[in-house]
Amino acid sequence: MKIIVADNYLHLSEIAARIIAEVIKNKPDSVLGLATGSSPLGSYKRLIDAYADGALSFEKVKTVNLDEYVGLDEKNSRSYHYFMNANLLGFVNVKKENIHIPSGIGDTSQNCQRYNEILQAYPRDIQLLGIGRNGHIGFNEPGTPFDSRTHIVDLAEKTINDNARFFDDISQVPRKAITMGIGDIMKAKKILLLASGAKKADAIYKTVCGEVTTDCPASVLQLHSDVALIIDKDAAAKLDERILLAHSA
Repeated sequence: MKIIVADNYLHLSEIAARIIAEVIKNKPDSVLGLATGSSPLGSYKRLIDAYADGALSFEKVKTVNLDEYVGLDEKNSRSYHYFMNANLLGFVNVKKENIHIPSGIGDTSQNCQRYNEILQAYPRDIQLLGIGRNGHIGFNEPGTPFDSRTHIVDLAEKTINDNARFFDDISQVPRKAITMGIGDIMKAKKILLLASGAKKADAIYKTVCGEVTTDCPASVLQLHSDVALIIDKDAAAKLDERILLAHSA
């Protein structure tokens, strides 16, 4: 596990975008595992800029997303389908048939099975992650088995409260989501986890230094062969110099 401490969120976003762009340039038909939330927004903006400048093409790229809320269709402005189109996919030349986001509408059991088949068909070259204050990755809340596949999850109250900022009222936040499993996440060739802000410092400390336990789902990343944590100084606040040196890139 490598740790890159950025000066701030802007710097963090530049580093992550540069790594993702390098993956695409080295393999134009790369499969990108994408995430939603506030953490990747800056990186997506820089990837859009690189495409607009003619420095990057998504023509052969395939994408698979981590998760989606149950009950929100792709036209709902709070859905992750909508989020991805508004913040990345609608501004680059990725083909629509190469975009894969789990569906939270209809038969959820069939949706999970269908998404597992997609993940099997499209092994990810790189997987982008954020992290919740309780250590969740994707929507895999504490207690999720490390070998889990795509499944429906009841969102923790802390997660619902954190995500309320994206809704007009907390009562509008869905209580369930469909998410790529931890076992699926761990199959990516390379993983990038982004974290910004002091509220993420505890989760980052447990991810890096804690016991590998389902109590902190992100701690499983200690077992992956190619993981980079790109975090700002606030998120790194509980990691001392000795730890940072041991995990330096």
